[in-house]
Parts: sequence; C-alpha cells; structure tokens
Amino acid sequence: MNMSANRIPNHLAWAIIATVVSVCSCCGFLGLFSGIVAIVFAAKVNSAVAVGDIAGAQAASNTAKILCWVTTAFAILGVLYWVWVFATAGVAGFEDAIRQGMEAAKQNR
Repeated sequence: MNMSANRIPNHLAWAIIATVVSVCSCCGFLGLFSGIVAIVFAAKVNSAVAVGDIAGAQAASNTAKILCWVTTAFAILGVLYWVWVFATAGVAGFEDAIRQGMEAAKQNR
C-alpha cells in the first residue's frame, strides 16, 4: 500500500456532525440531503483505499469535503436563524416558533 494512501482523510466524522447539527436547526431537508451524500462519499474513501484505488479514494475524499462544507454552511445558517428569532422575538417568540414548527410537522405526517 502506498504511504500517501494512509493520509487520505475520509471526513466521516465531520459529515455526521454537520448533518446532525443541520437537521436539528431549521435547514432540515437541504442539510439532510447534502449530509447524507457527504456521508456516502466519506464511506467510499476507506473502501477505495482498501482495494488500492488511490485516485478514487482521493476523488471521494475531495467530494466529501466539499459536501461537508455545504452541510456546515446549512447548519450555520440554521443556527443563525434561531439566534435571530431568539434575539428579535425573545423567549416567547422562540417558544412560539418552535410550537409552529411542531404543528407543521404534525400536519405533514
């Protein structure tokens, strides 16, 4: 095995954390979609290295990294949205926004 193959990062932990934070904030669908795709590409890295496909592993690593940045951006936007809601509406408005979101989720079932 090539020594550079051991240094190809898979970004799996980053993909999982960014996906969870993005889903827990308001950017659920977009963050979930980009996060799942990032997780899939991150999982491909180790498999490609195991079969000796270093170029494929590097390509999967690069794609996972880009998607991790996209998912992280969605997570940051979601957190900023909730900070904005809390700052402008206060605790009562924050609770009201959460209540409205839960009612909308119940209606979509």
